[in-house]
Amino acid sequence: MLSQTVEYALRAIVSLANEAPAAQTNVQIAKVTKVPAAYLSKVMASLNRAGLVHSQRGPNGGFTLAKNPEDLSLLEVVNAVDPIRRIETCPLDIASHGTRLCPLHRRMDNAIKTVEQAFANTTLAEVLADSNGSKPLCESANSNLVNLS
Repeated sequence: MLSQTVEYALRAIVSLANEAPAAQTNVQIAKVTKVPAAYLSKVMASLNRAGLVHSQRGPNGGFTLAKNPEDLSLLEVVNAVDPIRRIETCPLDIASHGTRLCPLHRRMDNAIKTVEQAFANTTLAEVLADSNGSKPLCESANSNLVNLS
């Protein structure tokens, strides 16, 4: 349901939050998140255009979060790279259905709505503070070990 691009963007945002306020280069983020650096560049450009990260060139450059983790919803990250698409009209273009979705497509849209709401109601800070015993990307960019589970 969610694209690989969304997964990569969420990993990158978590990595930046883990290292905040220090800037991270594309190479550092790629290493920690296990995202191909060339693809990550495109993801980071999308996050930058959406105003979720700052980018600075130069020897001390890199990426930093543009928002506090408490103010950044996961939905903002998702929508910056691959927006969730709700089913608003019949995907089969059946004229009699129009915006009145059939039972199948209504249930599919309800499932999409649930995911959208879960991301909208979850901040980056909540993800980082979750105490289930396994932190996302729990090792920093300066470490040799990375835990993605």
